[in-house]
Amino acid sequence: MVTKKIPVRRCVGCNEGKPKKELVRVVKTAEGEISVDVTGKKSGRGAYLCPDKKCLAKAQKAKRLERAFECAISEEIYERLAQEVEAREDADE
Repeated sequence: MVTKKIPVRRCVGCNEGKPKKELVRVVKTAEGEISVDVTGKKSGRGAYLCPDKKCLAKAQKAKRLERAFECAISEEIYERLAQEVEAREDADE
């Protein structure tokens, strides 16, 4: 029996490797637009965050998304991320 390999990605907040499906993806497209990728399938450069408010706060404070994408991140992206994190935390309960 062959076991399927589970893709692991590193959270920019806590720097822990976790399965890709558990994380929230933020993507920067070729046009330079940054958005929250709910499906995980948009093309572009991706960065991942744990669905945890602490990881989001740590990433925002240390400007880790700015460093990952090499550009400024607007406040509305962080608000959208906060909404997604809240929704995932509620779904886990």
